[in-house]
Amino acid sequence: MHRQLVAMFAWLAFVAASSACAQAYPNRPIRFVVSVAPGGTQDAVARMMANQMSGQIGQSIIVDNRGGATGIIGCDIVAKAAPDGYTLLYAATVFAILPSVVRQLPFNVSKDFTPITRIAVLEGALLLVHPSLPARSVRELIELAKARPLSYGSPGVGNSLHLITEMLNVSAGTHMLHVPYKGAGPALNALLGNEVQVMFIPPTVAVQYVKAGRLRALGYSGAKRLEATPEVPTIAEAGLSGFGMDLGWHALFAPAKTPGSIINRLHAEVRRALEVPKLRDFLLAGGYEPKGEPPAEFQKIFEADIKRYAELARAAKIGPE
Repeated sequence: MHRQLVAMFAWLAFVAASSACAQAYPNRPIRFVVSVAPGGTQDAVARMMANQMSGQIGQSIIVDNRGGATGIIGCDIVAKAAPDGYTLLYAATVFAILPSVVRQLPFNVSKDFTPITRIAVLEGALLLVHPSLPARSVRELIELAKARPLSYGSPGVGNSLHLITEMLNVSAGTHMLHVPYKGAGPALNALLGNEVQVMFIPPTVAVQYVKAGRLRALGYSGAKRLEATPEVPTIAEAGLSGFGMDLGWHALFAPAKTPGSIINRLHAEVRRALEVPKLRDFLLAGGYEPKGEPPAEFQKIFEADIKRYAELARAAKIGPE
């Protein structure tokens, strides 16, 4: 207990000294704003990170889910927050995609945020169908989608799961209907309830439903098969030669003008957390590759991804709304 108190007050003193905006309230928690509803992969990993980092610094870290509007609601909260290290954005790749799919954003993704680091990169997603669908391979799904109307779910317009399914539509010549939800959790529930028939889902939350027989996995979008489901072929192996796409990253951002000393401290704590076997094994089992690049390096990756996803959105015929 004594060590936790010492760590907590050290963190509070550090934040107060680093920013004129900071006010060190003894019981004030740090907040990870997660711009999706509870229950999906992004939420699950954010909670693991919050729990680990909280123990490291001896300061409470809460996960604040603000789903809806393709993540814009949560992102806007952080954009307008005080740059004092207490309010952070736990974002997925959709954050870099937003400028390509939303005509007017209430913030500028490049100017109103300070990148801290990537948590991890997701190497691929499982292509799942509801068991009632008479398709047991990617080829059979394509034939079925050409013969009758099918719908697919995603956590919202413009996210990487929406993008990858539209790339599948383009590659296969199908026209499955997109049904957006307020997060991966609600979209997954829709698939389980047969409201939609198809969905790409990150392995972290999907594998348990495949193992239980509640959903059927037809393919994996990564470059190689997933260790947790070695019987599931890659989509390229299953008949769509050349098809492959990672699911991007999870990352931490702070409001613009957050002092560099705070950014560097947060980066150091993320790196420390990613070395913990329990957390590292959790990420690897879910198909993630732990990262933790320095802020300056992640800044370059982020800016390059904004351009890369703009090109992919155009190829998938997803325009600004």
